Amino acid sequence: MTDESSAAPRPTLEAVAARAGVSRATVSRVVNGDAGVRETLAAKVRHAVDELGYVPNRAARSLVTRRHDAVAVVIAEPETRVFADPFFALQLRGISKELTAHDVQLVLLLTEGRDDHERVGRYLAGGHVDGALVFSLHLDDPLPGIIRRAGVPTVFGGRPGWSDPVSGGPGAPYVDCDNRGGAREAVRHLVGLGCGRVAHITGPLDQTSAVDRLDGFRDVLADADPRLIVEGDFTPAGGERAMRQLLDACPDVDAVFAANDLSASGALRVLRERGRRVPDDVAVIGFDDMLPVAEQVDPPLTTVRQDIEEMGRLMARILLQGRGESPAATPAGVVLPTSLVRRASA
Repeated sequence: MTDESSAAPRPTLEAVAARAGVSRATVSRVVNGDAGVRETLAAKVRHAVDELGYVPNRAARSLVTRRHDAVAVVIAEPETRVFADPFFALQLRGISKELTAHDVQLVLLLTEGRDDHERVGRYLAGGHVDGALVFSLHLDDPLPGIIRRAGVPTVFGGRPGWSDPVSGGPGAPYVDCDNRGGAREAVRHLVGLGCGRVAHITGPLDQTSAVDRLDGFRDVLADADPRLIVEGDFTPAGGERAMRQLLDACPDVDAVFAANDLSASGALRVLRERGRRVPDDVAVIGFDDMLPVAEQVDPPLTTVRQDIEEMGRLMARILLQGRGESPAATPAGVVLPTSLVRRASA
């Protein structure tokens, strides 16, 4: 037996127009969110839509508007890293909030190898999304070139580290924080505490955020012992390895600026294992102010705060603005301020 309700035809624009007593064109403008319709008429259309249970045909609408109401978020990291690092969760939360407010779907794409790059390129070139938000790029990453060839509008998270126009070119829109200035403030704070052997655990130096934070460290301590600078990888395990190397090479280290909170958490574990009191023997500062990390380590972490969620929202906002009538107004780069949050570790 056939379910008559499921077989009933879907309400059309014409039906909504007849119910509201307006033209089909007026209904189309209201449904597609266009400006220029008097509020009294728009209210009639919305009431008719609710009464009839009209659902827009997104496929048909995309043919007219050339929009898909979907945005790809491309993270150039393996899923094991993405789902273990609170940074990505915070940035995705900001992106999702902004896209949801504009009724736009988020499509998450992760890359772990060359095959994934090709897959992402094919998907973006296939006309499924209105644009891409891309972050956690590494300097040798082919993604910028692949995305450019796909021809989709793109906003990058983090300052791009390339100058080749084929890979995105100068002026590619991006959102970042003041990595260098935040690092300077952290190191100056340690020096102001009277620390004389300040070490730095960097992030991976094929990422511009890590390079900028290292440059900020060197702005304050240009003559630092090279042994006091050890490369990490933005993970707790990387922070542990780097801290052990620092203590073995420079037992008199009395302060550590770690390039992110996860690295700092690893450093704190090693200092505790080695019997070093924080901050009495060694002061520690991180970067990010990710509360699930900074407030739960022992002792609570002094760190440089960047508004990670707001960075995600701003990336999405810039991309959505670029879909409008004046994409030339899209800013080339936005750098958000940082601030030092003082807790018990320094």
